[in-house]
Amino acid sequence: MATISVDELDIKILKKLISDARLSYRGIAEQIGVSPPTVLSRVEKLENNSIIKSYSAILDHEKLGYEFTAIIEVTAVKNKVVEVEKIISKYQNVCAIYDITGLTDMIIVAKFKNRKDLSNFVKKDLSMPYVERTNTHIVFITVKEDFRIL
Repeated sequence: MATISVDELDIKILKKLISDARLSYRGIAEQIGVSPPTVLSRVEKLENNSIIKSYSAILDHEKLGYEFTAIIEVTAVKNKVVEVEKIISKYQNVCAIYDITGLTDMIIVAKFKNRKDLSNFVKKDLSMPYVERTNTHIVFITVKEDFRIL
């Protein structure tokens, strides 16, 4: 995958959007000292090159009732890793799936409202064909959870 070239102005715009995606192009332009049409054209370029994939709100999952975050290691049957990842990625409570190196094939990060939901996910949903083994870690305290880096 080719890396798309971004310059200092693109970075400034991205930082503003990361901190507040509701900012208007005029507001961003005023804060970084360029014209609104410049911001518009830069944002369109970043969207067209899939650097900006979408816009969303950052939610407090605990306040929405998701009491458990689990990090689950999954080992799949040889040559079936991608198939298992595609199935798991369809679950709404799955936040991330990482295809990794090491003793397991993937790491899943998922949120659950209660122990029963977590138990059902691990015992039923992950008992699909081609899953050899799982190892579940329950997060006690989330010290930092923020994927907005730049």
